[in-house]
Amino acid sequence: MGLTVYNTLTRSADAFVPIDPTHVRMYVCGPTVYDRAHIGNARPVVVFDTLYRLLKRLYPKVTYARNITDVDDKINARAAESGRSIREITEETAAWYHQDMAALNALPPDIEPRATEHIAEMIAMIAVLIEKGHAYEAEGHVLFAVASMPDYGALSRRSQDEMIAGARVEVAPYKRDPGDFVLWKPSSDDLPGWDSPWGRGRPGWHIECSAMSGKYLGASFDIHGGGQDLVFPHHENEIAQSTCAHGAGTFARYWMHNGYLMVDGEKMSKSLGNFFTVQDLLAKAPGEAVRLCLLSTHYHQPLNWTDDGMAQAKQTLDRFYTALERVGNVAAVTRGSEALVRPVVEALMDDLNTPAAIAAMHELATQLNKSTDPGEQAVLKAAMLEAAELLGILASTPEAWRRVGMGAATGPSDAEIDAMVAARTAARAARDFAEADRLRKALADAGVALEDGAGGTKWRRD
Repeated sequence: MGLTVYNTLTRSADAFVPIDPTHVRMYVCGPTVYDRAHIGNARPVVVFDTLYRLLKRLYPKVTYARNITDVDDKINARAAESGRSIREITEETAAWYHQDMAALNALPPDIEPRATEHIAEMIAMIAVLIEKGHAYEAEGHVLFAVASMPDYGALSRRSQDEMIAGARVEVAPYKRDPGDFVLWKPSSDDLPGWDSPWGRGRPGWHIECSAMSGKYLGASFDIHGGGQDLVFPHHENEIAQSTCAHGAGTFARYWMHNGYLMVDGEKMSKSLGNFFTVQDLLAKAPGEAVRLCLLSTHYHQPLNWTDDGMAQAKQTLDRFYTALERVGNVAAVTRGSEALVRPVVEALMDDLNTPAAIAAMHELATQLNKSTDPGEQAVLKAAMLEAAELLGILASTPEAWRRVGMGAATGPSDAEIDAMVAARTAARAARDFAEADRLRKALADAGVALEDGAGGTKWRRD
């Protein structure tokens, strides 16, 4: 059975055929670092982390790139309202993001480019688009001319009128067409800016991902992922920029998008009081439970986040860890486990069907609970751990889970402590001692003591 994925570009479940079977390349849009990540931000991270794990099982080399947007008007606004520097905000928020995603057992991407470190590549790409007649300069701005691309809108399948009416399209007198979008814009003295052929300025949002994916994955690569909210305008505009710069038929072959996240049947909103950051949820449950809850609905479908769903995910992990605890003295043996893992793998090969994969995990747990033969238990245990690795769960031990997972959450898991220690180390290296002290205090409040030494920082539970 081969891997199939739902391709937004074709509107169908397509067989996945990599450009190079020896090296699969995937790009996923990352965070704009100005605030804490919320649960909607976490969903694509967990979804594409699971896909990354599967691809690494199937292919000899996988390169996963996920960017950090650290130049953006939202960041500028946060700096202005807080009185803090842009650098302080982006460094602090990026550290929070890494900490939160590590708590969800998300593997770090192979490449994590920052927008501010790739301005030269963006300027070069814009210059190519101008040279080829796909962009023009107007009043210090450079804009992409949508009329220069006949099939603009193929990803979202909207007419230009629909796109203008339904999206965040800025109306400006210097545009030739209302749908033209900004590649470069001027910066005042109080805003971040870089010298360019069109004056001091900063890049538009869309050009960032086109330039960074092109640098690290090439003009053409296999998979581009993100949330459904990015289909238009962000991903549509990425396609326009990249294919017009590099030629027809280039850029991503498969476009994968996770569905929207709702909370108790309503759109998540601070005004409705149903807005949750990852940190809010980690205060109530271990990161593994949050992750499993995110995987309990097929990624392509809308996910309705509820307290009941979180409780169910936690109960599922209780069951899995209890099954492993029962055979704690049995050493796992992988020989013969492949057939037992196959149902989980086949579920994931079917367009990342995580609900079916979780159901197959339940079957493994049932078999393990019923088994009385140590030899059979050894193989079943290995199969369960191997399958769990693909889903990014059961990364702790039954003993550690019992401390923080069963019953009310009483403190951070081992993985969460490791992530907080790593974030504190990064903060100290950046001389952000206030953040380092905050993390030390948070760990101390959770009953975790730190010992700094020449070999790094060690921790223990008091």
